[in-house]
Amino acid sequence: MEAKGLGWLLVPLHQLVSWGASGAIVFGGVVPYIPQYRDIRRTQNADGFSTHVCLVLLVANILRILFWFGRHFESPLLWQSIIMILTMLLMLKLCTEVRVANELNIKRRSFTDCKDEELKAAPKRSCLDFDLHHFWHWSSFTDYVQCVLAFTGVAGYVTYLSIDSAVFVEMLGFLAVLTEAMLGVPQLYRNYRHRSTEGMSLKMVLMWTSGDTFKTAYFLLNGAPLQFSVCGLLQVLVDLAILGQAYTFAHHPQKPVPHTAHPASAKAL
Repeated sequence: MEAKGLGWLLVPLHQLVSWGASGAIVFGGVVPYIPQYRDIRRTQNADGFSTHVCLVLLVANILRILFWFGRHFESPLLWQSIIMILTMLLMLKLCTEVRVANELNIKRRSFTDCKDEELKAAPKRSCLDFDLHHFWHWSSFTDYVQCVLAFTGVAGYVTYLSIDSAVFVEMLGFLAVLTEAMLGVPQLYRNYRHRSTEGMSLKMVLMWTSGDTFKTAYFLLNGAPLQFSVCGLLQVLVDLAILGQAYTFAHHPQKPVPHTAHPASAKAL
C-alpha cells in the first residue's frame, strides 16, 4: 500500500534525475571554460589557452551535428554540440581581441589574404589563398567565422550528397567523436616526451576523468550510437593514462628534458 502511495513521488523524482543528467550533458562540457574565460578577461592575457582547442572542438561538434541528420540520437547530445560551438566562438572572440590588443606591432594576417606581400597593401581580396603557416592565427574574429562557415558549408554539402549511404553516415559519426576523443592525446604525448607532468594540473585531469566517465555511462545507459560509447571509453582510457603518468613521474622522478614551457591544455568534458 505504501509503495502505491509513493508511486506518485517516484515518477517525478525519476524525471527530475533524467532532466538533471540531460542538463549535465548539455552544459557540463562548457563548464571548464567559464573560469578560463573569466581569467583571460580579468588578466587580458590569453597565452595560457590554446585556440587549437577551439579548432578541434568546433570541427568535432559540427561533424556531430551533421551526423544527427543521418542518424538521430539523443537531443541533449545535439544541444551539447550547439552550446559547445557557441562557447568556442566566444572563446575565440575574446582571445583574438586580447591578442590584438597586446600586440602593438601585430602583422595583419587574414583567412582571405593572399600570400603576395604587395597585395596586402591593396584592399582586402577574397582569394582564399591563405598562408598555412598562419592558419588559425589570424588577427580578426571575422576570419575565424569565415573559416568555420566555409568548413560547415563544404562538410554539409558532402553530407547532403552522401546522406543515403549508411557507411558514410557511420564513418561521419566515428570521425566526429574520435576527433573530440583525441583532445587529450597532446597532453599525454607531451608528458611522455618530457618524462614529466610539470605544469599540468592534477585537479584538471581528475575533472576530465570524472566528466568522461559520467558521459560514457550516459551514452551506454541511454542507448546512444555505438560511436559515442566507444570514443567515450577511449577518452576515459586516455585520462587514466595521464593519471598513470602523473603517478609514475611523481614516484619515479627523472631529469626532465629541457623544454620551453607550454600552456596547460584544455579539454571538453
